[in-house]
Amino acid sequence: MIMLMMGGKFEPWLCTSEVQNRDVASRMEAVLQNVANAAELLAVAAHSDAVKRWDASRLSRAFHWARYCQQLHSKVHNHATMRRDLEEQLLHTNGRLQTVFPGYEGVSLSDLSRCQHLLLVGLMNNPELPIDLLKLLFDPKSLALFPHNELAGLCSGIIQCKSACTVLGVFPDSSPCGADAEVLGLVLMQRLDALLTQDSDVQPAEHFLDSVLQGCEGAAGRFYLAVAAALLTSPKSQMQTASQDFLLDWLQKPHRELQHMCSTLPTTLLRDLAKAHQKFRDSYYAVLKCWASGMEYSVDEGEWVHTSQTVSFPRLVEHFLTLLELHPGLRDNVEQELNALKCSDGDFDVRGLSVWGDLLSALRRGTIG
Repeated sequence: MIMLMMGGKFEPWLCTSEVQNRDVASRMEAVLQNVANAAELLAVAAHSDAVKRWDASRLSRAFHWARYCQQLHSKVHNHATMRRDLEEQLLHTNGRLQTVFPGYEGVSLSDLSRCQHLLLVGLMNNPELPIDLLKLLFDPKSLALFPHNELAGLCSGIIQCKSACTVLGVFPDSSPCGADAEVLGLVLMQRLDALLTQDSDVQPAEHFLDSVLQGCEGAAGRFYLAVAAALLTSPKSQMQTASQDFLLDWLQKPHRELQHMCSTLPTTLLRDLAKAHQKFRDSYYAVLKCWASGMEYSVDEGEWVHTSQTVSFPRLVEHFLTLLELHPGLRDNVEQELNALKCSDGDFDVRGLSVWGDLLSALRRGTIG
């Protein structure tokens, strides 16, 4: 059975004096087996439910193995005879694995030079990967568990690299959410794609989002930025469009995540989301009306205040003005509805009697003061 599934050990013959003393035939046999095991590891990581039984130790061994394979490739890629033997071994192993895992596409000898990357991508796209291990990939503090540093904060390293490239001007940061949120948003979409493709039941995908949010306690803003980045990603398939629709629906669940998101993110980013998604625009507008309806006029402060301190009146006006920037027709519709709500309050023009009247006046002035 596949070595990583059984918890087997690899034999880094290139690094130990004991193995180096063996005859050439024995060494070559060990290398061929190690290469076969590398292909098996990548297949299991991407396509097997065996990963749901992995723990941090098994994950560390997997990346240690991938690191060894990269070292192996660097030593043999210029050796013609060894290359031929290894490529034949991979051809045989790929054929065997494709009968076990229909979605497995096979690996080439050159793929071993980026074995850690392929392992990471495979794991992130496997819906069976436990959420705790997925979080571990993003945790720089995991360095204490992985002394070789092949796993610790691996995804965080990707984020740092992209952030550094953006600062240095290597490529423009096209995402208004920031480089780190862009990477996290991509991972979020890949994970949702995998979960929603696997089963018509949406509960696993809901559980995934709930777990990630729970794990971001105290840093929910980072999660909402990742959600925004995921929603602003241009979908390249119907599956990605479905994942974005699912994400929009999840935000409107009873736990009020959409309200938390709207109170956390910059209004410019909310405007971009409203422009990209009609469903988000309608929901955003509903959130703003909900906030307004929860306000009371404070005589002491001479201002409308929210009963739960969710948002201030000037901030509410700013949100409305941002939304109304999208197109003139929306402004007309919003003003008509606010005027109707004002009339239902008695159609008074005196400040402090109707939040809808004061809000309408502020919007017509185009100011937040």
